[in-house]
Amino acid sequence: MRTRWFVLAGLGVALLLAGVVSIYASASPDGLSKVSEDHGFAGTEHTRDGLLDYDSATGVVGVLVVLGLAGGITYAVRRRRPQDEQS
Repeated sequence: MRTRWFVLAGLGVALLLAGVVSIYASASPDGLSKVSEDHGFAGTEHTRDGLLDYDSATGVVGVLVVLGLAGGITYAVRRRRPQDEQS
């Protein structure tokens, strides 16, 4: 029962950070953007359309995808054990 509460609390914190706190992230350019601006080739990039725009919804979707993958891999690995090793 403790593990379940720990996982749910961790999930809650991750969703809170991805969905709410990310809104307040810095609007300043990151390192790569800053270097491209300093060297004068910032406007030469080619834009690509993604599945989602980069916002808080993307962070929440990312958390849920990682949770699904990690849970699926954990479930698959635990199911592969022979019966005599489980006890």
